Amino acid sequence: MKTVELENIVWKEGKYHVARCLNVEVSSFGESKEEALTNLQEALELYFEDEDSINLVSVESPEIVATTLKYA
Repeated sequence: MKTVELENIVWKEGKYHVARCLNVEVSSFGESKEEALTNLQEALELYFEDEDSINLVSVESPEIVATTLKYA
């Protein structure tokens, strides 16, 4: 069995918490932070289940940065 370290982020969106992996395009949600992370763990296990090689985006020192956008 292989092991990989992944970086995840969790935020509140309405009445749910959203959990997203920063290394691959996988996310999930739950009614609590813990539930969202548990659901993300399951989604990641399914995502990597049949993968022989894993292509991850390397995430170093993630930072939340606000920006203002004007749109029509």
